[in-house]
Amino acid sequence: MSVHHFPRAFGLHAASSPASQRPIPAAAGIGLRLPHHAVVRDSRPAIPWLEVHPENYLTSALADELAAFADRYPISLHAVGLSLGSACGLDLEHLLRLRALERRIRPGLMSDHLSWSLATTNQGPLALPDLLPLPYTEEALTVVVANVDRAQGVLDRRLLIENPSTYLQFEASALSEAEFLAELVRATGCGVLLDINNIVVSALNQGLDPAYVLADYLAMIPPSAIGEIHLAGHAVRDLPGGRRIRIDDHGSRVGLEVWRLFETVAHVLGPRPTLIEWDTDIPELPILLGEAAVAQAILNTATWGQRHA
Repeated sequence: MSVHHFPRAFGLHAASSPASQRPIPAAAGIGLRLPHHAVVRDSRPAIPWLEVHPENYLTSALADELAAFADRYPISLHAVGLSLGSACGLDLEHLLRLRALERRIRPGLMSDHLSWSLATTNQGPLALPDLLPLPYTEEALTVVVANVDRAQGVLDRRLLIENPSTYLQFEASALSEAEFLAELVRATGCGVLLDINNIVVSALNQGLDPAYVLADYLAMIPPSAIGEIHLAGHAVRDLPGGRRIRIDDHGSRVGLEVWRLFETVAHVLGPRPTLIEWDTDIPELPILLGEAAVAQAILNTATWGQRHA
């Protein structure tokens, strides 16, 4: 991977709206993973929208397959490889490949994470297979602002930035996660992908109350900036000394703590595009659709409540 810096002259923050772009509805969709390709392709279940990791579709044959799904369903591209927190800047080659796929698929939404996975060393670029956290400092904010600004310019569309799952706190952090994202929204015009499972995982790992952390998000971030919600399950592991750690593995049903916070979000913000993520121990499609049906019922209740408020 070669790391390039490119000028801020690309800095267009408004989302492009080509005629072929299919908007993502304020309904519950699912993450499309390879084990479900055949059944979704052949049976065409009534799913409001699908989300994929675009890095899995950068070859010609897989791009063709994704384009066929995009003919039937609204598609969201949820990237994992932009490394928006990297001080070395963005990988222009990777970004341009994402842009080519975006131009072909015309997704309704496009997103990545508040994390980093790319660095430069004396031996050259280093790509790490994880979404690593960063300290919430003014220095880090400057880096992420520049990278988001440049990515949005090259892609010519607004990005949603997802709050990460974390397992520690940096002593250097001067801002809360919500404050950091709110400043990022203000500086770049990006949006926020609110991952409620990640709020629960991060808060409990750090000894915080997830409801308090969520309240900080809802107070700090403009409602108009929250463009998508993610729901997922996580694993719980017991540690020596009676402690527990939450691991964001996306390998089980959505937990009760996550559902409760989602109900709060739905009633405060109203219906938003909401995704069920399931990436490990992937079940049969009906189980995934059942989780989406629960999310949809909560969205429907929120809609009813707003109409009769």
